[in-house]
Amino acid sequence: MTTSNYINGVWQPALDGASYDVTNPADNSLIARVPDSSGDDARAAVDAAAAALPAWRARSARERAQLLKRWHAAIVSNADDLSLIISSEQGKPQAEARGEVAYGASYVEWFAEEAVRAYGDVIPEPVRGKKILVVKEPVGVVAAITPWNFPLAMIARKIAPALAAGCTVVAKPAEDTPLTALALASLAAQAGFPPGVLNIITSSRERTPSVAAAWQNDGRVRKITFTGSTTVGKLLARGAADTLKKLSLELGGNAPFLVFEDADLDEAVNGLMAAKFRNGGQTCVSPNRVYVHEAVYERFAQKLAARVSALKVGPATEADSQIGPMINPRAVEKIAAHVADAKSKGAVALCGGERLRNLGPNYYAPSVLSEATHEMQLAHEETFGPVVPLFRFRDEEHVATLANDTPFGLAAYFYTQNLARVWRMAERLETGLVGINEGAVAAEAAPFGGVKESGYGREGSRYGLDDYMHTKYLCMGGLSR
Repeated sequence: MTTSNYINGVWQPALDGASYDVTNPADNSLIARVPDSSGDDARAAVDAAAAALPAWRARSARERAQLLKRWHAAIVSNADDLSLIISSEQGKPQAEARGEVAYGASYVEWFAEEAVRAYGDVIPEPVRGKKILVVKEPVGVVAAITPWNFPLAMIARKIAPALAAGCTVVAKPAEDTPLTALALASLAAQAGFPPGVLNIITSSRERTPSVAAAWQNDGRVRKITFTGSTTVGKLLARGAADTLKKLSLELGGNAPFLVFEDADLDEAVNGLMAAKFRNGGQTCVSPNRVYVHEAVYERFAQKLAARVSALKVGPATEADSQIGPMINPRAVEKIAAHVADAKSKGAVALCGGERLRNLGPNYYAPSVLSEATHEMQLAHEETFGPVVPLFRFRDEEHVATLANDTPFGLAAYFYTQNLARVWRMAERLETGLVGINEGAVAAEAAPFGGVKESGYGREGSRYGLDDYMHTKYLCMGGLSR
């Protein structure tokens, strides 16, 4: 494991020598100590990225693509080590961690291929003797701030398009999971990326605001890309306003999951299990509100509770674990508070509904709560854990209103066999992603992002590359002489 900041091709401690502990959420044991960077380290990273930018953007798209492909090969060949690091610092079972490595690597490969397809345009001239051309250019230095729930995938799908577009990068991974990002930087160095093109610093929760402020206030940073809470996203947007930076914000969610009376219930349960319990429910697109038509409510609840109660909870070191620990005590306290509030307002735990203290400090039982209502906290806030609340609904109009009754709009899911309803609901749901008879919606070839207070900008697909480029218009005159 690498445990130093990576700035201008050099591994180094924080400038003031500060450090903090990285622990394993399975038992809170110490894994490593990493630099506790400040605004000074953040500015040093920008110095390196700004100095490296002219040469990097001048490289051909093909050259950048070849380096990204070498980085991809290095990630894939080190998948076992990377998955062990992910499981150790984030807690997810190693089977899921290996899946995350493959998922994150797919973004690197995708954008290596997209780098050579950043096409411009030729627009028919409005008058004779002029030519109108459109070209794409990199935005410049990009600052990436990433979350703890997918420590490899989230940073890969920000860094890869930035580098493919010709931008240089400064990045700060989440304080809980910095080691995976540093490992990626090590592999990027092995792949041959020039010094200063990719820079990664680590910092504690307490010092992160000073790092973010340094990047917000620096005019050389032309874009900030962030995945995390809506509250922090709004702060970043306000702070970036003075220098009018470009922003990509993938923020909070409150995803509805709708099961209509004509749905294939077994398929709906399968889809919900895949969407909800990946990473123990700690995903931004995880279904947070499950609406089931009253005609099939009891049957669906019974089928779901049987599946959920059979999930194996345990540390990543146990090969058969399906649900690992939550990331930290704050996460468990929030889950427990949501469940307690729901029970006090009439919810019934069909399974789970309690902490698993015998396993360790950060475990919570996979849970199904019936008779959920909109008076409960979990209807309005992301629980971000393995808890499924089941709401009843009567008809399509009723559930569409309930599903959209939130300031968030990241993901939504619904199950039905009615083709006309498919199109009505797909258009009606106010989200950036919709899973139709499908629980696994993320893919490198698809644009990922939300609407409303779930943010703006897209990651993945050709649209994800555009988010790291400016459109420049060239007008050539005097061509008729």
